[in-house]
Amino acid sequence: MILQDFLPSPSLRDFVRKHQVIRFQFCPTDIIPAKVYAPRPETCLVFYLRDLQDVVYLDSDRLALHPRCTLTGQHTVVTKRCIGRDFWAVQIVLQPSALYLLTGIPVSEITNKVIDAEAIWGSEIRATHEQMSNSNSIEEAICLAERFLERAINKARSPISGIDRISGLILNSTVGMSVDRLASEACLSSRQFHRKFTERIGIGPKLFDKVVRFEKAFFMKNANPQLDWLSIALACGYYDYQHLAKDYKYFTGMSPTGFYELDMQAPERAFGVVEVKKDLQGV
Repeated sequence: MILQDFLPSPSLRDFVRKHQVIRFQFCPTDIIPAKVYAPRPETCLVFYLRDLQDVVYLDSDRLALHPRCTLTGQHTVVTKRCIGRDFWAVQIVLQPSALYLLTGIPVSEITNKVIDAEAIWGSEIRATHEQMSNSNSIEEAICLAERFLERAINKARSPISGIDRISGLILNSTVGMSVDRLASEACLSSRQFHRKFTERIGIGPKLFDKVVRFEKAFFMKNANPQLDWLSIALACGYYDYQHLAKDYKYFTGMSPTGFYELDMQAPERAFGVVEVKKDLQGV
């Protein structure tokens, strides 16, 4: 079992936050648990190198079979991910506006959705996937993915602008920031800022900030199960426990304890591993 994050090459870091390698191999007699996946402030390019996965959207029971190369939009709902017995994914976690910069697609069009990356990059990404699938080396698979990304960046549809830096401020801030202040940082009116932010990130700045704060609480509890929820709430910028519980209810439909217990059934738990967020130079 492998669940490991890797820093991208320096030349890619304006577009890529991290590479995440996920590998599970189950025996034929094993019962494979589903992964309940909470909302995170991320859009991703994912290469599935062995078995694919099915994804159920818990708010609607909508079922999606992921293609072998997937672009995943910003999600604000819980999904249940069901993997195969030999599962190997290389997940490229993009900078929040990178998908817009690379493709020119308004990311708001794929919020809570996935699309086939071959529809964007065609034979080029198909050839990269084939090369990655024929390798058993994590390092080689990442290297091949990075070569593809370098070519995609060289053909980027839009240059990086001031507003593309704002999401990074939200990701790394320890306190909430007003929309007016963020708009001022981007040298835009509040109305322009909200429109352009939603186009690039997939959701508005207030909701994005809410997802960021929720993810911090989620991973803090995973890393520190002995901490009580009030301590976690205050450490993550919530006013009190009720504020935290309200966001948990909004995103998961459950209490913090209820969702934590559900997450305890994730596939990595079968291998004695807890998913936590590692600090990759501010990632």
